[in-house]
Amino acid sequence: MVKHIVCFKLAEPSEQLLKSTRDIILTMRGKVPTALTVEANIDQLHSARSYDIILEVTVEDWAKLGEYQNDPYHCNVVKKHMHAVASSSIALDYEI
Repeated sequence: MVKHIVCFKLAEPSEQLLKSTRDIILTMRGKVPTALTVEANIDQLHSARSYDIILEVTVEDWAKLGEYQNDPYHCNVVKKHMHAVASSSIALDYEI
C-alpha cells in the first residue's frame, strides 16, 4: 500500500473556500477507482507555518499511484480546482 499526502496553502483561504475545496477533494471517493481511501481536512491551528488543507489518498501500490495521478476525474476536476485556488503545495508519498 502507498500513502499519498499533499498539503495545500490557498491563495485566499476564506472559510467558505476552505470548506468547498475540502468537499471537492472528497468527491474523488467512488469516482477515482485506484483511490482506496480519500481524506481531506482543514487546518485548525492557523500558525504561520501551517498549510490550509491536507489530502490523504491510499492506493494499492506505486503503479496505482501513477494511475491515480493520471485519472481523468482527479486531473479534470480536483487538480484543476486546486491549481486555481492554491498558492503552494507540498507532497509526501510512502509505503505503508
